[in-house]
Amino acid sequence: MTTTRTLTLDQALETLVAVAESAGVPAEAARGEGSALAAAVAESAPGAAADWTMAVGGGTTQDFFDAASRGRRWRGAPTATLTGLVAQGSPISVPYAEALAEVVSAACDLGDPTMRVIGNASVAAAAQLTAAGARAATSPTTTSSTATTLTAPTSTENSPTTDTSTSPAPRSVEELLAELDALIGLERVKREIHRQVAILKVQRLRDKAGMKKPTITRHLVFTGNPGTGKTTVARLVSGIYASLDLLTRGQLIEVDRNELVAGYLGQTAVKTADVVAKAAGGVLFIDEAYSLTGDQYGTEAVDTLVKEMEDRRDDLVVIVAGYPAPMEEFVAANPGLASRFRTTIEFDDYTDDELVEILTLLADGSDYELTPAALKHFRELLAGTARGRTFGNGRFSRNTLEAAIGAHAWRLRDVEAPTKDELRRLLPEDLDQDEHGDPEQDPDKGLNQHQDEDKQGDSA
Repeated sequence: MTTTRTLTLDQALETLVAVAESAGVPAEAARGEGSALAAAVAESAPGAAADWTMAVGGGTTQDFFDAASRGRRWRGAPTATLTGLVAQGSPISVPYAEALAEVVSAACDLGDPTMRVIGNASVAAAAQLTAAGARAATSPTTTSSTATTLTAPTSTENSPTTDTSTSPAPRSVEELLAELDALIGLERVKREIHRQVAILKVQRLRDKAGMKKPTITRHLVFTGNPGTGKTTVARLVSGIYASLDLLTRGQLIEVDRNELVAGYLGQTAVKTADVVAKAAGGVLFIDEAYSLTGDQYGTEAVDTLVKEMEDRRDDLVVIVAGYPAPMEEFVAANPGLASRFRTTIEFDDYTDDELVEILTLLADGSDYELTPAALKHFRELLAGTARGRTFGNGRFSRNTLEAAIGAHAWRLRDVEAPTKDELRRLLPEDLDQDEHGDPEQDPDKGLNQHQDEDKQGDSA
C-alpha cells in the first residue's frame, strides 16, 4: 500500500522545529540539522539546490552542497539532537525521529530525484526512526515518479507510544555495553571500552569512599580508516559516560575543521567556543582532527579547544579521530593536547564477512531482504574493490544499499501491483552502482557534477 506524502520541505522543517521546541531544543539547531539532512538526501538530484534554497528561505548552490556535506553523517546515523534526546530518555525522541523522517520524505521531491536519492532517503529515515525505537515504513511508488514514499509508523500495533506524560528511563551502562558488544567486529575496541568503564567505575567508588584518586583523563583518540564505526562508538561512549554520572546530558556533537574554523583570525576562537558550549554535558567528536594543524586558523581553534577542555573538564569529553599516523602527530604537536589525550583506541578494517553482515543488517533495518544471489554478488563487488585508505569499510556497505534501493525502485517502476516479496527483495542487478556514482568518494567531482546537473535542471 502506498501512502502519499503531504508535506513540502518547508512544512516538514516547521513541524520538526515545533517538535524540537516542545523538548526545549532551540529552533535554529533543529532547522539547521533538518536542512542539512534534506540536502544530503537530495544532493544527487538535478535542480535540488534551487528547490532546497527556496524551502529553507534563501541561500546559494554552494550553501546547498555545504549543508549536504554536513548532513551526510546523518544518512546512516541519528542526528545530534536526536542522539541527545535518546540519551536523556526524552519522550520527545520518537516524535522528533518521525519529524526527521518527514523531512527525509519531503527531500525526495527536491529537483528531479535520482535513484540515489531514493536509497539515501530510505536508509536515512530508517536510521532516525530505529535510533528512537520506531521503524520506517518504506514502499516504492508505482507511478512514473521515482520518488520513494517514506512515512513514520502510525499504527499503534507497530509503533511505540508517543505519550509524553511519562519519560522513559535513560539506558543503563549495562544496556549500552550490550549494544556495544552487539556491534559487528571491533573486538579490540570493545575490550578497550570495557576497560575504560571498569577504571571509571572504580574511580567513582573510590571517590564516594573518600579515598584519593588518580587524575584520569576521559578524553580519547580514535584511529582508523573511514567507515570503521568510530562515530557509532563515540555515540555509545557519550551515553555510557552519562549513565556513570560523568556527564550531565550525554549528547554527541560531531564536527570537522569547517565547523570550528572561521574566515578571519579572532573569529575562530568564538566559533570554536560556541561549538564546545553546545557539546557541554556530552561528547565533542572531532573527525580528521589533524586538519587543524598547519595554519594559524587551526592553531587558534586548537588553543581555544584546550582552554575550553580545562574550563569544562568536569562536564565535557572530547574525542578526536582520524588516520593513525597523522593523529599521533596532531596530539604530539601541542603539549596541551598531549597531556589530555592519553588513551588511543585503534579501529581495524572490517573483513568481507563483517561487511556482508553489515549490509544485511542495514537492509533489514530498512525492511529490505537481500537474496542469496545478491549477497554472492556483493562479495564479488568486495573482491574487486581496492582496499586503500579511501575504502569506506562500513560506508561501502551503506552506499551499496542506498544505490540498490534506488535501482530496485527503478526496476519496479512499471509493475502495476508488486507483491510484498517484490517490494522487499533486492536482486544481484540492484547492487550495481548507478551511473551517477557516489559524491562521497570524490567530493570535488561530485560537486562539479551536481553543479552541472543543477544548471541543466534550471535551464530545462
